[in-house]
Amino acid sequence: MTQHPLVQLTPLDEHNIRLRSNVRPPQWTNPAPKSNYHLVVIGAGTAGLVTAAGAAGLGARVALVERELMGGDCLNVGCVPSKGVISAARVAASVRDANAFGVHVPDGAYTDFEKTMERMRQLRASISPVDSAKRFSELGIDVFFGDGKFEDNQTVSVSGADGSKADLKFKKAVIAAGARASAPPIEGLQTVKYLTNEDLFSLTELPPRLGIVGSGPIGAEMAQTFARFGSAVFLFERGQSILSREDADAAAVVARAFEKDGVTVLLNSDDMKLSPTDDGKIKVVVKQQGKESQTIVDELLIAVGRAPNTDNLNLAAVNVDFDKSGVTVNDHLCTTNPRIFAAGDICSKLKFTHAADFQARIVIQNALFAVGPFGKKKASDLVIPWATYTSPEIAHVGMYPADAKAAGIEIDTYVQQFEHIDRAILEGVPEGFVKIHTVKGSDKIVGATVVAENAGDMISEICLAMTHKLGLAKIGSTIHPYPTQAEAIRKLGDQFNKTKLTSFTQSVLKFLMKLNVGS
Repeated sequence: MTQHPLVQLTPLDEHNIRLRSNVRPPQWTNPAPKSNYHLVVIGAGTAGLVTAAGAAGLGARVALVERELMGGDCLNVGCVPSKGVISAARVAASVRDANAFGVHVPDGAYTDFEKTMERMRQLRASISPVDSAKRFSELGIDVFFGDGKFEDNQTVSVSGADGSKADLKFKKAVIAAGARASAPPIEGLQTVKYLTNEDLFSLTELPPRLGIVGSGPIGAEMAQTFARFGSAVFLFERGQSILSREDADAAAVVARAFEKDGVTVLLNSDDMKLSPTDDGKIKVVVKQQGKESQTIVDELLIAVGRAPNTDNLNLAAVNVDFDKSGVTVNDHLCTTNPRIFAAGDICSKLKFTHAADFQARIVIQNALFAVGPFGKKKASDLVIPWATYTSPEIAHVGMYPADAKAAGIEIDTYVQQFEHIDRAILEGVPEGFVKIHTVKGSDKIVGATVVAENAGDMISEICLAMTHKLGLAKIGSTIHPYPTQAEAIRKLGDQFNKTKLTSFTQSVLKFLMKLNVGS
């Protein structure tokens, strides 16, 4: 199969040179392999880095193989750069809306896109030493750059860019090769030059007109961000709403924010056709409910589809099953070969950095320290939240009502709107809510959604409760500072406690009050 091309760090300014020196040092020489490794890890994204560092810290001999950039998508072309530009876009929106707070901004304020992107590159480079080859070598890990593949049940070979080759013998191995942006079946896609997350953050000039295909988390975040920077953004979505996998009420709040920010959302966009124009732009033709329309854009971001990096690993040679979704693993994250495990985007339905982190911890335990069936950890025990970093953010954990229905679980749902939360009112962000689902008749939390400017931070309190089996009543009895937006979560505890105030309970309380204070 065709080798996926390496991610390019452009422009090659001082910040990207610093980044490269950490995550792919140009003068790096692969070490001489040890005679045998307890663990060979393929892939130095989050899952691979956590696995390697954790195992080495516990005394294992570890080799780490990376064909591209250490830090993986998260550091280089994902979480870190995207949040860097999102933070700048939020400042731009605050300046735009300053008059509503009685703060006058002189005419002529604008976003310097080139400086904004340089700031992102500078911050990304400043974070990169944590994921660097130097740091992991100092942890006692043998770091190899090159293409790693399985030769047999105990050997991973590494072909270096300089033509060198090393054979790494292992007791156990971990596949943490991640996933990449894939090209969806759009007519004419190969005739135009388009962007994915892998080159979006290399832009140095703001596109006057930006088209985005797909309104999932990446598409939605970047649509709002670039609109706030000043691009005319056209968001194409085949479905009937943006963020279709999220709570419908939550997606509706974000949709209204998009309207305020000037994003043009084209829902029900079917039969998409792309073609280049004579002046180097891109023509996007879609049908919406049978009616054809066309849009001309300067740049096009494809934000749908991820493909697992299973190519060229020679998985068949070691009897590791995989398909278009990735490597097949059981609940212990073991592949169909008992000596080989997998973690992160290569095998997980939830393709999040924090999910990869905690899956890696399971792999360390199960690959190195579990004896037979004893001491094994399960991936299904993880309580994994996620967040989409639009403004407002959407954060979710656990079940949606449809999930509960499919599982045969009856639920009660409690909702607290931010329009009744003092801090949200004072901050000027009254849209949004906290919604918690509990097992019917109890306070056991099975799922929650938060829509707020800082929803990604707020969801953690609910994750803590779910992980340690603390019910909604416990949250209601926990003092929260006033005024905070997190008070909305406590108020849901109050809502639950009020459901326990039955007529019998009320009669008992009246009797006790009469005993104490009289009629």
